[in-house]
Amino acid sequence: MELRAAGEVVAACDDDTLLVWAAQGMRGGVRAWALGEAVAVASPQLNRRDRLTVRGGAAEVAAVVRLALPELGPSYRLLGDRELIVELGERLPGTGPARPFEWMDTGRDAGWDADRDSGGADPGRAGWLEGADEEVGALLAGASPSSWAVPGLPGVRRWAGLRAAGGALVATAADAWSCPQVGFVAGVATAAAQRGRGYAQRVCRFAFAALAAEHGRVALMVDTDNRAAIGVYERLGMRGRPVAAATVGG
Repeated sequence: MELRAAGEVVAACDDDTLLVWAAQGMRGGVRAWALGEAVAVASPQLNRRDRLTVRGGAAEVAAVVRLALPELGPSYRLLGDRELIVELGERLPGTGPARPFEWMDTGRDAGWDADRDSGGADPGRAGWLEGADEEVGALLAGASPSSWAVPGLPGVRRWAGLRAAGGALVATAADAWSCPQVGFVAGVATAAAQRGRGYAQRVCRFAFAALAAEHGRVALMVDTDNRAAIGVYERLGMRGRPVAAATVGG
């Protein structure tokens, strides 16, 4: 059956943070379906991709995907737990290889003790930036040119940052593709010459605290081989979940 409200998705997926995030509060263009224990959520232009996020047993999920795909078109990519995506590749002819990475989240009702400064980031203190898109873009170009979040991209709401004593922006992170129930962080970067000083951890602690206060929980995605970043997120209370994405079969 088709799910038409955010609450229906929450109930169908047992409040799975990944699926709840994918539903995006059922904003315009998002569709969702359930079949037995299987749930599939189709989200256009979520984190720069048309995503079909899935959960459940592989046989039921494959059946939902086969029913939904003709209405969605070939631009959608599967996203879900890694073992499920691998098995779907065997059940859905034409599905591409699973690309592994990590989903990390805080679980429900997360929170940190951290100062929040809505007026901007003073030197040595993380906060929300104002009028700093050009600086953020320059930092990302040098420190993280493959960042999925960049200033001005749809879904990227605001940037947190930390400045050095001289005022230069040395670390940043984005509030991007958040939804009412889940804050989402992307675009984490530190200037190459400033790494190893804990700046990324301080910016992330601030962003996590602010988004947890607003949404109740926080999530992000990170490459599996980025062990340094994963270590930072784990120290801040994030828990990992192996996931994968794949182009979907016809």
